[in-house]
Amino acid sequence: MGAWGNGSFDNDDAADFLSDVTDSSDLTLVREIFAAVLGADKYLEAPDASQAIAAAEIVAAVVGRPTSAAQEEEELSEWIARTKPTADPGLVTQAVQVLDRIVGDNSELRELWEETDELSDWEETVAAVRSKLQV
Repeated sequence: MGAWGNGSFDNDDAADFLSDVTDSSDLTLVREIFAAVLGADKYLEAPDASQAIAAAEIVAAVVGRPTSAAQEEEELSEWIARTKPTADPGLVTQAVQVLDRIVGDNSELRELWEETDELSDWEETVAAVRSKLQV
């Protein structure tokens, strides 16, 4: 899985996604990964799910409610300060929907975590991001 922890940015796919976003000038990549996850008819592949969790973290940070994991990502904080992206309520709603899809059925990432002793820790991580997106 290329993961070194159960945090939102603690895997290769999420770390690469964060780097790609912070090299860009807006939230286009976030919107694209949300569309891919929400458009996945049956089975959601783990790389897309990992990127989408990172994207949800980014949205939470953009709306001023970052998790502690997002606060530790200096490149994210610097990118937000530099580009001043805005996330409309629809994007926030999509982020919540994406997280629900990832922890639900037919999610490879969930299945991979089910094979470990850290499933509940991973679920708590995702729930913490989700709670930051709901006000």
